[in-house]
Amino acid sequence: MTLNETISAIAPSVTLAITSKAKAMAAEGREVFSFAAGEPDFDTPDHIKEAAIHALRDGKTKYSPGVGLSELRAAIATDLNVYNGLDYEASQVVVSDGAKHTLFNIFMAMLQPGDEVLIPSPYWLSYPEMVRIAGGKSVFVEAAESDGFKVTKASLEAAVTPKTRALILNSPSNPIGTVYEPAELKAIAAFACENDVMVVADEIYQQMVYDGVASPSFASLSQEVYDRTITVNGFSKAYSMTGWRLGYLAGPMPLVKAISALQSHSTSGPTTFAQYGAIAALQGGRECVAQMRDAFAARRAYLYDRLVNMPGITCVKPMGAFYMLPGIGSYGMDSLTYAEKLLKATGVAVVPGKPFGTDANIRLSYACSMATIREGMDRMEGFLKGV
Repeated sequence: MTLNETISAIAPSVTLAITSKAKAMAAEGREVFSFAAGEPDFDTPDHIKEAAIHALRDGKTKYSPGVGLSELRAAIATDLNVYNGLDYEASQVVVSDGAKHTLFNIFMAMLQPGDEVLIPSPYWLSYPEMVRIAGGKSVFVEAAESDGFKVTKASLEAAVTPKTRALILNSPSNPIGTVYEPAELKAIAAFACENDVMVVADEIYQQMVYDGVASPSFASLSQEVYDRTITVNGFSKAYSMTGWRLGYLAGPMPLVKAISALQSHSTSGPTTFAQYGAIAALQGGRECVAQMRDAFAARRAYLYDRLVNMPGITCVKPMGAFYMLPGIGSYGMDSLTYAEKLLKATGVAVVPGKPFGTDANIRLSYACSMATIREGMDRMEGFLKGV
């Protein structure tokens, strides 16, 4: 069988591969302490589940409109206005099967063959594969650990070319937890406006910020910035709804119309009864989010303290999301070797940094329990003493 060359070249998700390997070890009876998946260990809040159950009992099991329920699109527009200061109409919102699907649709609808997309590095590992599938070219803008893994206006200007079509801005970020400060966002906005670059603002972790840090929506900076921004968000992280597969975008109408047509021929509308749960999530207040965020904050403080006190480990303190990207370069191993040896020797599962653009780091998610974090760090510390 001959396969599509572009699809054949896709690298499978290392995060999912490590998670699967860890689960297989656990099934064999081994103790496993996984820091791999970016999946909150909290259950979906009850009021959200009850809304979906009620929808099922009410017979809300038929197709929804291809772009999502009108009630959910209106709730999203209201939420973006109240909490993000963004004036989107419901007609500018498209609901898809997760924020990952939303991003995929954006690149498929936006890119022409050979168009370049600027991607700050380290990056979420799915971005380059999505760009590749859409026929675009990823241009990685390196951000040093010494600079907090943040790109600047100058580093972006050094990478832009006449073929540059878009910039992906993920703040708070996966895999680092980086949160760009308002002044830094304004500098990036100036770059985008001066160079006629669209910005895909992936804000899926926006509610997960710590120490009173501000995390404004990129599109809120000015009307000019709003006009060239596609805002992406979803329900997986903040509301612990990973398996519900609901994400959304809000942006310019020409793109919305193109994605609506694309989605009508690919997935059609998202799961109907799940969307009623999403409406309840948006309309039920953010107390449940705050409770989860407080737990993540405690885990973050403990994990960071343990890591920076391990000899040879460096780490940028994350201000958002629920990831850390410690440096392991002083141990003379690439990230895949480190991750494999650590898992085999101790049952601690981490994700190699290489697919995120840095082979001198590993990614740890602290969306797991404090008990897992404590035992995992004890085991990792013991492992390092024997390296």
